[in-house]
Amino acid sequence: MRKFVLVAVVGLVGLTFANEQLAKQKGCMACHDLKVKKVGPAYADVAKKYAGRKDAVDYLAKKIKQGGSGVWGSVPMPPQNVTDAEAKQLAQWVLSVK
Repeated sequence: MRKFVLVAVVGLVGLTFANEQLAKQKGCMACHDLKVKKVGPAYADVAKKYAGRKDAVDYLAKKIKQGGSGVWGSVPMPPQNVTDAEAKQLAQWVLSVK
């Protein structure tokens, strides 16, 4: 049982790290930070705002792909050059940030 738990935890840590790496690779971290507002909101604030929203992953993935404005202030977020799968992966990761 302990081996299974360890493997699961290591897997989750690896997944979280991989998504942070994807955010860095795609340039997301130029405007966002995990805990501190930069040009855009901190990911922890985004996660808190959308916690409990059933369509949060799809909503955020769409915002990542298409861009948006007005939700977090007057600075718009331009559409990002990501695949649908990458947008969904990033949205899931953002929602996991505490």
